[in-house]
Amino acid sequence: MYLLSWYYAWGGATDTNAGWAWRIGSSHAHGGYQNPMAAYALANYAPLKPKSATGQADWAKSLDRQVEFYRWLQSNEGAIAGGATNSWAGRYATPPAGTPTFYGMYYDEKPVYHDPPSNQWFGFQAWSMERVAEYYQQTGNAQAKTVLDKWVKWALSKTTINPDGTYRIPSTLQWSGQPDTWNASSPGANTGLHVTVADYTNDVGVAAAYAKTLSYYAARSGDSAAKTTAKALLDGMWTNYQDGLGIAVPENRADYNRFDEPVYIPSGWTGTMPNGDAINSSSTFESIRSFYKSDPAWSKIEAYLKGGAVPSFTYHRFWAQADIALAMGSYAELLE
Repeated sequence: MYLLSWYYAWGGATDTNAGWAWRIGSSHAHGGYQNPMAAYALANYAPLKPKSATGQADWAKSLDRQVEFYRWLQSNEGAIAGGATNSWAGRYATPPAGTPTFYGMYYDEKPVYHDPPSNQWFGFQAWSMERVAEYYQQTGNAQAKTVLDKWVKWALSKTTINPDGTYRIPSTLQWSGQPDTWNASSPGANTGLHVTVADYTNDVGVAAAYAKTLSYYAARSGDSAAKTTAKALLDGMWTNYQDGLGIAVPENRADYNRFDEPVYIPSGWTGTMPNGDAINSSSTFESIRSFYKSDPAWSKIEAYLKGGAVPSFTYHRFWAQADIALAMGSYAELLE
């Protein structure tokens, strides 16, 4: 399929006389996991070109296919929808009649993850479009620009920069409809595929990835709104959200109400977790992870599970701190 699938792995015996190896892949491809910049580098940059007979050509084909994939998944508004699969329902079932296809793969609104749906997080949009924007900034590719022009216009229309520098960007997306079946010679307009923003956030990691996307896009296109917004996001988090550990914002975690949800245990089966927690028909997420109760902040979760207030935490996630640093560096390198 020439797309980056949900996962792949390989391995083999450590004994050189064993003579065996294995590799596995996934039947599902998600828009958020594609990387046209990597495909471009592997197909065109001599030190990175694979030494295999077809590796360079395969990555060149993958580059074109990935850009087509984004175009196929782009909603009427501009956001990128879920992905595609060649194994419907994860068991090669027959999809509903009329399911759109992309080179024989079926449109999958939410590949792999359904709880929560893998298509709803705006972070996937920012991460993935950053890689498209990097590719566009390096090459000026017209097809990538077509995708970015529409995506950036949509994203900017859903972004608010307040007078004090605080900001609001999309968080949860909701989807309806489906794309047209892909026709490479005459791509459909996807007038039946729609996205709405269910809620918003000031998450610093996602905002940093979004700012990087805007920076790379603005550097090549000259779009002043993208440049201005990228700077406003970075200046805003620097001014408003610093603390002694880094840059972060409080998060209200209503989803922690699931700590006491039952977990599936096969009928008649019992066991013991490595830490000694019992596994049986009464097990919950928390009961087989009792080590959480040793956390200094456990009292917040415990009170919430008993009907108290939604707990708030300020997390300094490494990926977010790294994304912030890289976003600031990218803006300075590209636009200052």
